[in-house]
Order: sequence, then C-alpha cells, then structure tokens
Amino acid sequence: MSSVIFSGAAKIVPSPSIVDCLNGVQIKMIALGSEHSIAITDEGEALSWGAGGSGRLGHGHQSSILGFLRSSSEFTPRLIKSLEGHKVEHVSTGFLHSACIDENGSVYIFGERTIDKPVFRKSNDATSPSMLSKLPNCQEVVCGGYHTCVVTSGGELYTWGSNENGCLGVGCTEAIYEPERVEGPFLKFSVFKVSCGWKHTAAVSGGKVFTWGWGGSHGTFSVDGHSPGGQLGHGDDIDYYEPMMVEFGKNVKALEVSCGFNHTGAILEYA
Repeated sequence: MSSVIFSGAAKIVPSPSIVDCLNGVQIKMIALGSEHSIAITDEGEALSWGAGGSGRLGHGHQSSILGFLRSSSEFTPRLIKSLEGHKVEHVSTGFLHSACIDENGSVYIFGERTIDKPVFRKSNDATSPSMLSKLPNCQEVVCGGYHTCVVTSGGELYTWGSNENGCLGVGCTEAIYEPERVEGPFLKFSVFKVSCGWKHTAAVSGGKVFTWGWGGSHGTFSVDGHSPGGQLGHGDDIDYYEPMMVEFGKNVKALEVSCGFNHTGAILEYA
C-alpha cells in the first residue's frame, strides 16, 4: 500500500484523510494505540506520531519548537532513529507503551513498562526502544492496556506487565516484570495467534480459541455488581487466571481472534 489513511489529528477529522507527508512511502503495517500511531515501511523503518507521554513514541526525548516550547507529542510521522539499522517486521501499540519485532526476531519495547498496579512508575519509562534479551526468536508481539504478549517462532506464548484480573494467564494476579511462558493447554499445542484487550487476552491454539483475564464482573466499569463484560465468551462474567477454551461446538476450526477494549471476535471455519 502506498499511502496511509489516518482519521485522527489535533482536531477531529470526520472523514478519512491521506497523510500527505507519507505520500510515496510504501507502508506495510500500522498500529494504533490510545492516542498514538506507529507505521512500518516496506524498508522496515518505524515512524511514530501522536501523544508521546511516557516515551511511547520511542524518540528518546521531547520535541523542541524554536528552542522554547517542549512537547512530547508529534503531529506528523517521525522516524524512530534508534531503530535504524534494524528492519522492523511487526509492531503493536498499547495504552502507554509500544513494542516491535525486527527481522531477527528480537523484541523491542518503549513507553511505560514496569508496574506495581495498573499505573506504571514514570521512573521506569523507556523513552527509546529497549531490546528484551531473555526471549527466544519471536514472530508476533501484541500490546494490551498495560500488558504485553509475544508468540515465538516455535509457537510458545510469553506474557508480562500488569496482571490485573489475571490477563497474563499464568494463574495469578501479581504483576510480572519479565516475560513468563504461559503453559497449560499451550504445552500440547503451539500458539498460532494472540490478541490483547484492555485487561483480557485471547489466543488460537490447536484450532481452538482460548481466553482469560477480565470477565467483566469486577474492576473497570463495574458498578454495583453490574457487569458490562462477557468478553471471554464462557457464558459468565467472572475472571479467569489461566487460558480457558471457548466452546463453539463440533467441527469448528478457529483461524483468527481479535480483542477489542471489552469484546472479542473470532473467524471460524466450519467443516
């Protein structure tokens, strides 16, 4: 694709508009966070723009206007210079952090990354991409609200970050500061696809969909026991701390899964 359609700017843009400064640039992938965007060119360069608080744009420092005013925002796509020399293949954006994978399968993260609760400590923000050295070769990275997942080339799933409502799938709700492998059903079948919502996660493994994390009855937007949830697809609104298979009936093969803020969808193939 030769141009990017972007419908957000300093003011509301009510219809799709071409990003003029990217005219002629071949874009192969784009990821949208809460208030920031990152695009990957065919050459593997990463361009980011939008709100830059917590370092989520990866530029390492704030912008300067005439040397007087300083802002962390970028209003046009800007090259992430610290990733030059690394051909980026995959990118994802969360609420206040971002992550990408280069052609060698190395994972880089930037933004708010180390947490106690759902709020990151600013002293631990990574304003430039930082490589995670303790991971095997990776092929997919996905950012949730405050958690991150990667799928390795061998089909293993690793998660880390905020673990509120059990969204990391490791059987507890304590924050995980370094990548930890999610086992359970994924010891038998490799993970093909993973997706993150605000505080829930879904994966495709062995042709089945598994979900875990925030079910809806507790936590964000839960008022007087009323649940806005059901996003896990298990017929209830409780939290699951480990991957749980979603029942779709017999002769069904899952091909894709995608999480929204608090809903989930899947593409299925019926035999």
